[in-house]
Amino acid sequence: MRIAFTGPESCGKSTLAKWVSEKYNLLLSEEFAREFLAQKETYIQDDLDIITSGQLLDWKKKGTQFVADTEITVLKVWSEYRFKNTSHVILEAHKNQVFDHYFLCAPDIPWEEDPLRENPLNREELFLMYEQEIIQHNWPFTILKGSLEERQKEVNFILQDLLNH
Repeated sequence: MRIAFTGPESCGKSTLAKWVSEKYNLLLSEEFAREFLAQKETYIQDDLDIITSGQLLDWKKKGTQFVADTEITVLKVWSEYRFKNTSHVILEAHKNQVFDHYFLCAPDIPWEEDPLRENPLNREELFLMYEQEIIQHNWPFTILKGSLEERQKEVNFILQDLLNH
């Protein structure tokens, strides 16, 4: 089972991915961008291709049973939003990624400050871009809203259903 969490910054992706990893004994694919960007003062559009490649390499190492605390929609949306275009590397990776289910985290929880985060004021706008991408690709997804407990309950319900089919 390959599960992905996606959505704008500070919406609970990492928290939920870690929880699923522990609860369902799945390997965790952490966000490669965090490790990469922590070593840089600033970044350019070409860095997004490096991040994409690093993320794909981590997925390849994890195999077919893992939970991803981010996926390529994050890079596609961010590239379009920040740089007004998207590289062929990101477009190909995005088109070819395969997950059994996507959890789209809504920006209805408080923003948490982090040196790598840039957009506290436009999370809703970005959320709609994520939602549009997922719908356009006809990927199976669930929008997660509410408290951490409400989100965990919804994730658990969906994953139990997936495991039973």
